[in-house]
Amino acid sequence: MTEICPIEWLGDRVRMLDQTRLPDEVCFIETADPERIAAAIRTLAIRGAPAIGIAAGFALALQALHSRPANVEQVLEELEACAQMLRATRPTAVNLFWAIDRVLAAARNAQPDPNEISAALIAEALAIQREDLAACRRIGDLGAALLPDGCRVLTHCNTGGLATAGHGTALGVIVSAHREGKGISVRVNETRPLLQGSRLTAWELNQHGIPYAIICDSAAAHFMHQAMVDVVIVGADRIAANGDTANKVGTYSLAVLAKEHAVPFYVAAPCSTIDLALPTGKQIPIEERDPQEVLCFRGRPVAPEGSMAANPAFDVTPARFITAIITERGIARPPLGQSLKQICARHPGPANTME
Repeated sequence: MTEICPIEWLGDRVRMLDQTRLPDEVCFIETADPERIAAAIRTLAIRGAPAIGIAAGFALALQALHSRPANVEQVLEELEACAQMLRATRPTAVNLFWAIDRVLAAARNAQPDPNEISAALIAEALAIQREDLAACRRIGDLGAALLPDGCRVLTHCNTGGLATAGHGTALGVIVSAHREGKGISVRVNETRPLLQGSRLTAWELNQHGIPYAIICDSAAAHFMHQAMVDVVIVGADRIAANGDTANKVGTYSLAVLAKEHAVPFYVAAPCSTIDLALPTGKQIPIEERDPQEVLCFRGRPVAPEGSMAANPAFDVTPARFITAIITERGIARPPLGQSLKQICARHPGPANTME
């Protein structure tokens, strides 16, 4: 099948696959309004660390394209205001901020002409999307080599084409291994409270024809104890300099379980997810989302009226629980801090595994 693409540039607007409607409906949002893109990021219509970075890049490009400023200074002011709106949508995934900063830099480096600035921003946003797709395919190839034939993989949340420019990170590794004929099967954590595993990952696995079974998040320990999981592989929204990794809440407990049962625990993410400015995971901001996401599902209450809820969207897995981090520039192994620094210093392109 062709790559799943959650967001497309259509010349003067973008089209996003509305992930809140899956798997019941395949619906698209078409818009030329940066505020609509910001709302789509905030409400998870477009989601996944790389994908929201791409969406932010396109939002800035649209801001420049449809702006009618009096001068270049006003263009840059409007872009900075748009960037501030986008930065406020979701605090944890560093790809969002990385993409915004990269596109703003392209605006400042462009010729001092509004038309030149919009052309530069469109080119930069498309380059981010193109590079992410290439990075995901490379991650898939490197990660697939780690999975033995007949491997039974446990994954959490959604890390496939829906969360990236296409192919995916952790799920991309699974897809690549499947295409190599490795006979992979997958245990899919449902991923409460919004069920990104059972709604989105299962939908993608269906598209690829990969065998899977959805399990309750709380059943992961049972399957590891019964020796029915060979590998755990997850994505990441931000990786600190020492290798501590923020990912969808519930990831930390999987890592602890994997350590206890001697199951390899892999993280798959592009280098844009690595934040060397943060020494450890203690500095990673954790997004707190609306308690109603826990108390209701698609508008229907699942708890008694008046109930309270806490809803952190992410948790941080300490580096000591991570077997390796798979990036497009190579595979970082412990000591992760040293390996990640070396990987980030490399120029983009084919990478060798670091042992």
